[in-house]
Amino acid sequence: MNQSYRNTRRLSTLLLSVLLTLGLLLTSPVQASEKSSFRIAWSIYVGWMPWGYGDVSGIVDKWADKYGIEIDVVQINDYIESINLYTAGSFDGVTVTNMDALTIPAASGVDTTALLIGDFSDGNDGVVLKGTDKLPDIKGRRVNLVELSVSHYLLARALDSVGLSERDVRVVNTGDADIVAAFGTRNVNAVVTWNPQLGELRQRRDANVVFDSSQIPGEIIDMLAVNSATLQANPKLGKALAGAWYEIMAEMAASNTAALEQMAAAAGTDLAGFQAQLATTRMFYSATEASEFALSPQLMQTMDRVRQFSFEHGLLGDNAGSPDVIGIELADGQVLGSRDNIRLRFNADYMRMAADGSL
Repeated sequence: MNQSYRNTRRLSTLLLSVLLTLGLLLTSPVQASEKSSFRIAWSIYVGWMPWGYGDVSGIVDKWADKYGIEIDVVQINDYIESINLYTAGSFDGVTVTNMDALTIPAASGVDTTALLIGDFSDGNDGVVLKGTDKLPDIKGRRVNLVELSVSHYLLARALDSVGLSERDVRVVNTGDADIVAAFGTRNVNAVVTWNPQLGELRQRRDANVVFDSSQIPGEIIDMLAVNSATLQANPKLGKALAGAWYEIMAEMAASNTAALEQMAAAAGTDLAGFQAQLATTRMFYSATEASEFALSPQLMQTMDRVRQFSFEHGLLGDNAGSPDVIGIELADGQVLGSRDNIRLRFNADYMRMAADGSL
């Protein structure tokens, strides 16, 4: 995420409003047709590096060939831009967090399915204070973070854990590329950020990580989402993506050094650095574990928290009257919010196919 999050969201809203007005976006899962060529966008992050490896290693092509389709896996240098491109219809799928899937494509009317749950942040995101190692001391401070991002969500959860709220601090919107430098200045004594910036701050003697995502396990979820209409019309896409993903997961679980080194190099680090990032990421190497997580009651609780936060911060649209404006369908069929406006769906079917060997 290299741009100002708020500014990018504003630009995204304007662009998508135009596209929606022109009728260029698919908003119903019954509008797509069968096709044979697909495009998937991904961006640099430890949990999404496997897609880059799957592309260069030929694993994605192997599974696409099995189902008689073509899948073009494309790296996009800016995370938010990758989601915008998917939302605008340039891609059939995108790597995205659970919150951003709700607040960008789903909130823009694009029916989106969480196809593969890859991991959740287990220490990759953290609240860092200067001069104290006690979270309650954040009260009254300015907190630099990428506003309206998962960092903002993490801050809200951290404050709630010690009986505080956002009214007790002042959020200062700061680009992720500027967070480390900002913390080094005299006037900044509280930041929230993610890896690799969090890893850099952990090395500073004056930095204290007082809360991180390991304390809210399973809430910041990284996944591959696809257009629901496209998936419904083309189940072969879901099967090929799931097959490729779990073949890559098997290589990672077996500590395939060549595979990990390729991912590390593509992420701009070395093997040790990449393994350090994996250590704070709860990867679901097993399709069984991933599908069980998708079907767990915890996911409903998490998505309820996420939609409440998103509504309170105006991320569900200017005309949203409540968190219920957008329906979120869970993998077990339960729905949060409007059943008449379901725009985000969690699907465990393809993960279960991988688990039982039926792909």
